[in-house]
Amino acid sequence: MRRRLPAVALALGIALALLAASPALAAGYRYWSFWDGSAGGQWSYATQGPSMARPADGAVQGFRFSVSKDAAAQAAQPRAAADFETVCGATTPTEGTKRVALVIDFGVPADAPTGDAPPEAAPRTACAQVAPEATTAEALASVAKPLRYNSAALLCAISGYPKQGCGDQVAESSAAPPEPSAAPESGGGPSAGLLAGIAAVAALAAAGVWQSRRRSR
Repeated sequence: MRRRLPAVALALGIALALLAASPALAAGYRYWSFWDGSAGGQWSYATQGPSMARPADGAVQGFRFSVSKDAAAQAAQPRAAADFETVCGATTPTEGTKRVALVIDFGVPADAPTGDAPPEAAPRTACAQVAPEATTAEALASVAKPLRYNSAALLCAISGYPKQGCGDQVAESSAAPPEPSAAPESGGGPSAGLLAGIAAVAALAAAGVWQSRRRSR
């Protein structure tokens, strides 16, 4: 039993190291997020999917392709303001239709899948003039085909981008910062959590060896 103490301490230390390092292995998802525009050009994360939402005349709807760890809290917003007049101001209202301003942000190259790239560097805007009962998905299809969905009706591609994949899970190290102002991580060495775990391994192993030697005397 006494001889097992160093091994037990080492095993416990390794477990602590893995737990400490786990945040660096947390995953995000590469997908198109959907946003509602509001007064003042602001964006709020949509509570309905585009195939369910039925915007009113004068609404602004946004889409942004990015890598995010959490949809609501950390998803990247469209990089253009939610401004109806800027997008649809020159489109004459027509009886029996509604105007929906769309902002489509293909994101940055760092978020693109391997072998793919955003088709446009800046956000694209379009004024969709559709039937009064049309959904956001129908408005989007009228100005940004081809769209691609998966079997669960998740929007996978707008204007054919990306070419493959749909809400794919990616390692955190592949994810771009959620905000441009976020400070980059320093250096390319191991994370602080991993170093703390390694230190725990060494400390516990040393304690186990000392205890074993003390009892064997």
